[in-house]
Amino acid sequence: MAIHIERRKFIATLTGATAAWPLSAGAQQPVMPVMGFLASASADGYAWVLSPLREGLAAAGYVEGRNLTIEYRWADDQYDRLPALAADLVQRPVAVIFATGGVVSAIAAKSSSATVPIVFAQGSDPVQHGLVASFNRPGGNVTGVTFYNSALGPKRIGLLREIVPKAAVFAVLVNPNNPNAISDTKAMQDAGRSIGVKIEVVHASSVRELDDAFAKTKQLGADALIVHIDALFQANDKHVVALAAKYAVPTMYSSRQFTPLGGLISYGTEPAGVHRQGGVYVGRILRGEKPADLPVLQPTKFDLVVNLQTAKSLGLKVPESFLLLADEVIE
Repeated sequence: MAIHIERRKFIATLTGATAAWPLSAGAQQPVMPVMGFLASASADGYAWVLSPLREGLAAAGYVEGRNLTIEYRWADDQYDRLPALAADLVQRPVAVIFATGGVVSAIAAKSSSATVPIVFAQGSDPVQHGLVASFNRPGGNVTGVTFYNSALGPKRIGLLREIVPKAAVFAVLVNPNNPNAISDTKAMQDAGRSIGVKIEVVHASSVRELDDAFAKTKQLGADALIVHIDALFQANDKHVVALAAKYAVPTMYSSRQFTPLGGLISYGTEPAGVHRQGGVYVGRILRGEKPADLPVLQPTKFDLVVNLQTAKSLGLKVPESFLLLADEVIE
């Protein structure tokens, strides 16, 4: 009888332990993957990238707070802070880094790790800056989407000249801390020389320096201005457009975000779509795909937008032929 009782106790104990196993396993919640977000700009001025980025992540099956954690790092327009911020994300550690706000962010992310997957959304040639081996075969731990905006400077000069046909001097506003500043400026100077326009360069590496840059544009006698693609200028778009109005200088911008605010003309890629696709790439990597197997995506369309109200305030007559080329005319 005693043996029978002990056997029943053993079976009960074994059954109880077996029943406890799935409960214990169920209590262990899966660890959420962590995406690092690295931007050269400030959260206040560059928050517009988050909505399309989250749309792309959602399309790939990831929602912040539900099955994804995002660690945000903002350099607040101080590009020299990016390497430390990128290193901090790697030490976190994160499963993937999304880098935006210019090629400076992507370069800092790549320099911080040769193994953590990196997805960029920026406007430069990623091969030229050593981010990837080629567009079709990135090769390493980096891939992403390029606006290709950096190479559009000469085209913008030609378009602006059509609106200001008698212009002899153009100023180009660049951030000297942008790795593309020298090469892009040279390309625009060459393009200007080919059509008889002198290109003067004005610099701004902070919000405080923007006012001085516009004042210098006037001092140089520039007939028009081109705003180079840079996160500092995009993050402070309202201020830049207000300065162009204050100094009454016809200004060409790198993306359409400026024209509804009162910018005269813009030519470039719609950046929301670029960040949306970047979010999709992050999701695909989180699901197991490798950056080396994801080709760098390039835009297939560039939008030309003209603000006729601003043209009128500047006393400019926009040719009908030019308006027919525009993708959008703001009246």
